[in-house]
Amino acid sequence: MDPVPDPWPVQGLVLRTPRLELRPDDDASLRELVVMLHDAGVHPASEMPFAAPWTDADPRYLGRGVLQHFWSERARSAPASWGLHLVVRHDGAVAGLQSLYAERFGVLRGVHTGSYLGRRFQSRGFGTEMRAAVLAFAFDTLGATTARSDYVEGNESSATVSRRLGYRPDGTVLNAARGHREVQHRLLLTPDAFVRPGWELQVEGWTGDLAGFLGADPPGPAGWWGQERPAAG
Repeated sequence: MDPVPDPWPVQGLVLRTPRLELRPDDDASLRELVVMLHDAGVHPASEMPFAAPWTDADPRYLGRGVLQHFWSERARSAPASWGLHLVVRHDGAVAGLQSLYAERFGVLRGVHTGSYLGRRFQSRGFGTEMRAAVLAFAFDTLGATTARSDYVEGNESSATVSRRLGYRPDGTVLNAARGHREVQHRLLLTPDAFVRPGWELQVEGWTGDLAGFLGADPPGPAGWWGQERPAAG
């Protein structure tokens, strides 16, 4: 008899870089993330670097909203549409969040990234390191052929990370996060244009169950996708 599939294979995933550890969210780590958001936040109150102004929420309810958002993300996740939200730690402390999204990944092979860092962890290269981690995972392990990102005009930190990693412009859209017209820049990255870091990503917990959960079944080792697919049988 076949073994019972792991009902939540996401939880075993770990991505490691020289300075960071990225693990999928659980309730304990989300509470630490909420504390970080309350302690110093992720941007000055006078700025809004996000297309959706979620950090403008009443501080009394911000934490509840954060938990409910990630609970809903877990509930909706399926091979056809998923969000992989990785809590980022540096020396054991929660530093921020790095997300990876996909729609119909098994067919389209495209991902989208989003992230933020606590203010005391900014300007230390962590933003580049954590995004490079999920890009390496997406291209080399999942088999993605495109990765997209975007940033609100004026968010130079996000734009700088994208330039360092090799993204190219992919058009603009208009947004109104706080009721004011603003330009949102879209970016595109392909595996051949990816400016790889000088370190190798360590991936733990990559299993057939997880590959199926993310629509990347069958799983392959780093570098397998993009080569000739082995013959069946």
